Amino acid sequence: MSTAGAVVVYGANGHTGRFVVAELRRRGIATVASGRNAAQLEALATEWTGVEVRPATVDDAASLDRALAGAVAVINCAGPFALTGGPVAEVALRAGIPYVDVAAELEANVSMFADHAEAARKAEVAVVPAMAFYGGLGDLLVTAAMGEWTAADEVHVAYGLSSWHPTAGTRAAGQVSHERRAGRRVRFADGALRYHDDPAWEQDWDFPEPLGRRAVIAEFTMADVVTVPSHVDVREVRTYMAVEAARDLAEEATPEPEAVDALGRSDQTFVVDVVVRAGGAERRATARGQDIYAVTAPLAVEAVERVLAGRTRTTGVASAGAMFDAADFLRALAPYVSVELPDRPH
Repeated sequence: MSTAGAVVVYGANGHTGRFVVAELRRRGIATVASGRNAAQLEALATEWTGVEVRPATVDDAASLDRALAGAVAVINCAGPFALTGGPVAEVALRAGIPYVDVAAELEANVSMFADHAEAARKAEVAVVPAMAFYGGLGDLLVTAAMGEWTAADEVHVAYGLSSWHPTAGTRAAGQVSHERRAGRRVRFADGALRYHDDPAWEQDWDFPEPLGRRAVIAEFTMADVVTVPSHVDVREVRTYMAVEAARDLAEEATPEPEAVDALGRSDQTFVVDVVVRAGGAERRATARGQDIYAVTAPLAVEAVERVLAGRTRTTGVASAGAMFDAADFLRALAPYVSVELPDRPH
């Protein structure tokens, strides 16, 4: 496979990065594997026919320039994104190519919107942060559910995960995020992100069947509290996590994901259930699938393909729901994700 006009995957040797490389290759897209560990990349490249390896580190801008030379886009899969997001995005903007990342870290996403919006707008380059299971999928569901609504009173995103076996990258990113907010928790209320010390608490959530009523951790805050308000006029965004998954994540002894099929996916299943309320009306959208890390790959790669094809609604730094036709994007994720969207009035 020629690497002319390739998409660079930074962090290609990581768990999610490998899924992204596989998805690019499945679609016949020329791919360059980049990241900090040259030895791991070279070893993986023996399994990736036609994939070029270009090691680079975020503290060496020249190495990133070389990694992105001649590329048409970059997908950043290397966490913690608080450390990699800014440097990789800056090099992408300097090269004039789209930047997509899969960051779930709240602070990293806030920084991407705050620090790179002006440069991306001036360069007329698409920068799409959190184009992943957390942040991207929920934002697409919220946007599709809203339809013609221009504002909402409340947005609720509930994650019904059967389990959560976190990768080493997830744990490292979570630790950095925890340290950056000094251990405080965060919510989006009254139109703003607010940090607080309130204890976590549980409630029940009525997921669609067959999941049904389940206990969730309320205000288990994920990247949706950054992506959704970036383009939706909303006063309150709340996210929830199934108690079983939250306990898996909190337990240090929980092992990393283990592949159970030919695609490398674990046996983890998920339901993402979105409820949007405005003026007394309510709309719901739901997505189902397998393996939150694996499903991030079609999300990120579909985003890059649409940006390169000009199938976008804006430019500069924008979340998934603002950048793309949300309902059409969600339908394109089949067979990886099945979605249920509200009927639209004729």
